[in-house]
Amino acid sequence: MIKAVLFDLDGTLINTNKLILESFKHTFRSQLNLEMEDEKIVRFFGEPLKKSLASVDSENLDKLVATFHQFNSKNHDILAEKYEGSLETIQALKERGIKLAIVTSKRKIMADRSLKLIKIYDLMDVIITPEDTEKHKPNGEPALLACQRLGVAPEEALMVGDSIYDVKCGKNAGTKTCIVSYSFFSVEELMNENPDYVIDKLWELVGIVNGENLT
Repeated sequence: MIKAVLFDLDGTLINTNKLILESFKHTFRSQLNLEMEDEKIVRFFGEPLKKSLASVDSENLDKLVATFHQFNSKNHDILAEKYEGSLETIQALKERGIKLAIVTSKRKIMADRSLKLIKIYDLMDVIITPEDTEKHKPNGEPALLACQRLGVAPEEALMVGDSIYDVKCGKNAGTKTCIVSYSFFSVEELMNENPDYVIDKLWELVGIVNGENLT
């Protein structure tokens, strides 16, 4: 039975792919005079920002983080877009008594801003951001904390995301896992992580939950 759904945020509920891509490009270009290919930048999606930037230049990490945050904050509402069906899916799950959480690598101030932009902030029961845990995705700690705060066992939760880090996080926590096919990662790479479900549209979650809870 599924009693709770844990959602990744960026690339899952809100389309911030272009925003994140451009934020990385601006940071590397302005601070390191570095032009990095999109394919390499996409590998950072889903990781904590500091881990990603430190892998490129750990000595100037603070400056890189500040530059990224400044560009990202300035352009957030311009470049971010909601995915079709996000609000309707959340509302339908809520009506069925499913507990809802966000489990994101995005810092709290920007996570809250994203959720308010797509009008689902007030529908979430729990929001887990990097400020809440010592370990982050792909470690299972963020998902475990979400389950703890929701009052459900990990096996009663479904982790939904767009990256291999989301699947790993869910599996490491002991939850069921679901991947959205509109990810920047290839479907083949995502399937190598053996998620329990793959969906093309968020609305399919309602059918998954209904099916799980009938058995």
